[in-house]
Amino acid sequence: MDINRVKQIVSSPDDIRVCYHGQSVWIDGYDEASRTATVHMRGREHERHTVPVEELTEE
Repeated sequence: MDINRVKQIVSSPDDIRVCYHGQSVWIDGYDEASRTATVHMRGREHERHTVPVEELTEE
């Protein structure tokens, strides 16, 4: 996935399924300069991770 698609997903009112290494995640935010996104696994809001946007997939 690229940073522009991440921006579209974050601003979308739709529930767009995104996965990180096969796990369904919510994108909480992104850092355009470092090309990373802050995500949490669905159902685990307290466990946030910063991951490269290239490792996110849209399903």
